[in-house]
Amino acid sequence: MNFRPCIDIHNGAVKQIVGASLKDAGDLAKDNFVSLKDAGYYANMYKQDSLSGGHIIILNKAGSSFYDADIKQARKALMAFKGGMQIGGGINADNASKFLDMGASHVIVTSYVFREGIIDYERLEKLSSLIGKDRLVLDMSCRYVDGKYYIVTDRWQNTTKEVFCNNLLSKLGNYCDEFLVHAVDVEGKASGIEKNIIKILAECNKKTTYAGGIHSMDDIYYIEEHGKKKVDFTIGSALDLFGGSVPYVDCKKYCNKNLINLY
Repeated sequence: MNFRPCIDIHNGAVKQIVGASLKDAGDLAKDNFVSLKDAGYYANMYKQDSLSGGHIIILNKAGSSFYDADIKQARKALMAFKGGMQIGGGINADNASKFLDMGASHVIVTSYVFREGIIDYERLEKLSSLIGKDRLVLDMSCRYVDGKYYIVTDRWQNTTKEVFCNNLLSKLGNYCDEFLVHAVDVEGKASGIEKNIIKILAECNKKTTYAGGIHSMDDIYYIEEHGKKKVDFTIGSALDLFGGSVPYVDCKKYCNKNLINLY
């Protein structure tokens, strides 16, 4: 179980947003934090602190007026920490290799694979074969609807028919190296984690990273216990680097000491 740092990019800036507020129309989102520093600054920090395996997420739609500015920011991060970070946002079979060549260790994909409400296995097989499953991460962002968690796509704006569960993770694990799971209902709210998602991930036989709602070290202790010490975590809005209250230094200590006791 490790801390996976993040860099979220929206409208050409490093940001933390409320996930459910993201809208393609007008490139709108409710900001929690907007950094005056560029993505390269954060990537270099993570490199210096030996925190590999984090992710860069581009939040604007490919082709939007801000997408090129987002890519420029992402390139700075990938150049600063070559081979140390993953990247997601607008990635498909046509451009995945470009991001890997740019310095990403993995590409992260959702919408290209989950199309028209279901899994497009032809696309999934094509992408996995093209770049190799060991360089593919599937983003299994999900939302709670009528008693079940469903995969969401298109920057968390559309809910698919695919139920987030152990059977789905087991099936899709044949095509990828890792899963990144955003609990969309609590993403960016620093209001507490989706505990049922942690329990599902604890049974997964692939590397997984949980994101969403972490707001204290108690949440991390819960993930350690109920995730059977194998579910990695990331913190966005609640991290003090991005205006929150969870100390980045404590997350580093967690990785170094494997959660002995920070206090």
